[in-house]
Amino acid sequence: MLILVTSPSRKLHPLNIDMEDNRRKQTKGCDLRSRLQRRSSHAPNTERLSTEEIILWSQSLERLLTSKYGMATFQAFLKSEFSDENIEFWLICEDYKKIKSSFRLSCRAKKIYKTFIEAEAPKEINIDHKTRDLIGQNVKTPSTVCFDEAQRIVYSLMEKDSYPRFLRSNIYRTLLDSASDYTKM
Repeated sequence: MLILVTSPSRKLHPLNIDMEDNRRKQTKGCDLRSRLQRRSSHAPNTERLSTEEIILWSQSLERLLTSKYGMATFQAFLKSEFSDENIEFWLICEDYKKIKSSFRLSCRAKKIYKTFIEAEAPKEINIDHKTRDLIGQNVKTPSTVCFDEAQRIVYSLMEKDSYPRFLRSNIYRTLLDSASDYTKM
């Protein structure tokens, strides 16, 4: 089993990205696989992630999203592709559906709309004009299903586009290889 180290996520400011990339390139012999193996050998705060679980992620996007580590890995991948607004929107919609208070529902609907739906929103998702207009109407009298169509579209985009790229990515392949290598030890 691969041992995964849990640590707080590090925010990179846009200006620091190039420096971070250069530092990674300059560090000889410190590829992702060797870093994972080093961490797994002497980390006190660790949790086990099996090769089987990593393989399950390749069966469907749903399987990937139901795994704590699968979700975190997929989010990291989307962030690296500058498309993390999709998973962020999908997760916020899942939480939104659980709201019981009509006041909180209304406040949250407006916030979601301003952040993800309206034209030129800071994290605008890729949905068609018809769906955008429908949600604009739904937000005026919000219900737990007012974002369902947009959420369905975003899920479909991730499933058909981002998810297959994730499975072919170095992030996923390296994690899978590291888990396999660790199991052989």
